[in-house]
Amino acid sequence: MTLLQRLTLYEKLMRLDRPIGILLLLWPTLWGLWIAAAGRPNWLILWIFVLGTVLMRSAGCIVNDYADRNFDPHVARTKERPLAAGLVGTREALLLAAGLSLLAFLLILRLNRLTILLSFAALFLAASYPFTKRFFSMPQAYLGISFGFGIPMAFAAQTGAVPPAAWAMLAANVFWSLAYDTAYAMVDREDDLKIGIKSSAIAFGRFDVLAVMLSYLAMLAILAGLGVWLKMGWPYYGGLAAALGMACYHYQLIKTRERQGCFKAFLHNNWLGAAIFAGIALDYLF
Repeated sequence: MTLLQRLTLYEKLMRLDRPIGILLLLWPTLWGLWIAAAGRPNWLILWIFVLGTVLMRSAGCIVNDYADRNFDPHVARTKERPLAAGLVGTREALLLAAGLSLLAFLLILRLNRLTILLSFAALFLAASYPFTKRFFSMPQAYLGISFGFGIPMAFAAQTGAVPPAAWAMLAANVFWSLAYDTAYAMVDREDDLKIGIKSSAIAFGRFDVLAVMLSYLAMLAILAGLGVWLKMGWPYYGGLAAALGMACYHYQLIKTRERQGCFKAFLHNNWLGAAIFAGIALDYLF
């Protein structure tokens, strides 16, 4: 195998060819960083978090594929992944994940002590999430904590503290993750039932679509309440209104429970996260 072929396999293993996961991790981190800095984040901190997001999401994908290496060959959507197909060895994959995590930690070392301490919790969440699908009926909620942990870290890095606003935003992100990842889980529900993997799509059963929409509403309600608390202006609520419109569009995509529509709704959540960030950024700009 040539070096280029090996690097291409690593790219697929890290999901760099499918950056939706990086974006869904990045948007809530940017929400937190912008609010913590009142719209003027330290640019060094910003770049550390952006690069750290890419590195940790890539490492998380590798750990996820390692955890699911005996399940993925039986799922149509995942059977061609490098670990599932036997194109990359488990030791090689774990070494790559460890290297990426080490690089992310070296970036964090430039920040304050509280952020460094929180990074250990973030690492634990990222490494343990893939295994929750064995015993936790709603691993998507656990994913929301893992994907949202950049919020308290951003506050810690920017201000040296983690105020209640950070935890409120983390709670909002848990509901957002429950919404978009349940739609994602609806794509694999039949395969997951066959192989014994747990998911919120299975747990909610025939109420899956209702659960997705209620999760969107809970997320937006928390963010709206946070806006009142922080005395945010009309651009902020404009971003939330745009996100609500997108959530309604997602309902149209998932209401029939067809795989293509559910997957499209999942991917479109990138724009929902971007709309909320745009509202925050414009609010502080004006």
